[in-house]
Amino acid sequence: MNKQNDRILVFDSGLGGLSVLRELIRIMPGERYLYLGDSRNAPYGTRPTDEVRNLTFRAIEEEMEQGVKALVVACNTATTAAIEELRQRYPDKIVIGVEPALKLAAERCPGGRIVVMATGVTLREPKFCALMDRFSATSRIVPLPCPGLVEFVESGQLDTPELRAHLMELLRPVLPGGIDAIVLGCTHFPFLKPVIQSLVGGQAEILDGAHGTAQQTRRRLKAEGLIRMAQEGEVELRNSLGKAEILSLSAKLLEVRL
Repeated sequence: MNKQNDRILVFDSGLGGLSVLRELIRIMPGERYLYLGDSRNAPYGTRPTDEVRNLTFRAIEEEMEQGVKALVVACNTATTAAIEELRQRYPDKIVIGVEPALKLAAERCPGGRIVVMATGVTLREPKFCALMDRFSATSRIVPLPCPGLVEFVESGQLDTPELRAHLMELLRPVLPGGIDAIVLGCTHFPFLKPVIQSLVGGQAEILDGAHGTAQQTRRRLKAEGLIRMAQEGEVELRNSLGKAEILSLSAKLLEVRL
């Protein structure tokens, strides 16, 4: 049986992981992808950690038994809450999580002021706290919880007056003192990058973890001889809501230029 033809399962709490899927397709266009969004239970970022972990396992367990060679958890909150347990449950699979691009930001802006926009769950978990401690000696890191932003993306509102007002309310406390870089610590947030950039100004570099996640996935697949050697790949989009509207929005977001 040729495991190279098995699929890569890309999972997110909703539509945000499409920003990661775009990057995966860009660097590995010949793969077979199954995107699974759990918009019925989004957002994960406001839920207790145990509940996020349970929702993650419930969403992916059936697909993990159906010829999946790799799982990409394209959700910062689910990665924080469940990645170690997922690796223990599926030791024979490649399991990749996504992390805020804090290392990249610290390298590009040594000594700079770096704002990390993320969900409350991501920011309070030990995994992120350890990452923040690692770079606090060389950079000024400001964690910024961003409730409400996921819901704008889930409803397809990528640039509306309501979104801009909400973003401005979130960003106002961190604008004084200047911002050298913003790390988007939720995979939904790259879809809002143009609006965020317009609000903070062009001097702040905005970074996310999609490219690093895709690169790590390719490295792991290559190391195990699992790269699919094909001219064309395929993409299947699924969502726990099961509505035509959410699948249509998923397809549109996959084509959004980030």
